[in-house]
Amino acid sequence: MGRPKKENSLTQQDIVEAAIACIEKEGESALGVNRVARELGIKPPAIYKHLNGNAGLKKAVVLAIYRRFFNYFSQKTFGLNDPRAFLQAGGQATRDFARLHPGLYRVMTQFQLQPEDPESALIIKESQTFFKAFLWSEDINEAQLIDIMRMTNSAIVGFITLEQSGLLTLPRSTNDSFEVMLDALFVAIEHLRKN
Repeated sequence: MGRPKKENSLTQQDIVEAAIACIEKEGESALGVNRVARELGIKPPAIYKHLNGNAGLKKAVVLAIYRRFFNYFSQKTFGLNDPRAFLQAGGQATRDFARLHPGLYRVMTQFQLQPEDPESALIIKESQTFFKAFLWSEDINEAQLIDIMRMTNSAIVGFITLEQSGLLTLPRSTNDSFEVMLDALFVAIEHLRKN
């Protein structure tokens, strides 16, 4: 990424972008203050002026990754009015993002967002907005929304995790299995909405 002109000109955004570059090159194990400082050509204490150590760095990076993911997801689902088509496109967008950015995806999905944290709450709210858009319904209650979010995330993230780990070894195409799973998920979601 290159050394900033002066350590004093370093911004939190510079640090986050350097961390993302490290993850893209080396995987999620590269997410750490010392590795990012080396990437920037600075001493680690300069990062502590902007972020609270490795925990602060990880949180800032995760929030940035979510913003990238939401942007990608929005582009892939834009203008879709049919709930089944939205689920198919959203599921494929998530899988494609994981394939394009495997390290970023793992960092994002292994971070526990806390609803009481204001920054995490914004991410959770945006995720809920996508689910409400997919459901094309404002009349579902919060319990239904949470159940649908958990079920959908478990299915899609679980499939991607197994696929990235090389554990889907049977001869059937994983693309075909993924589409079947999304179709079955849609049926299950419709069932939940009616109850």
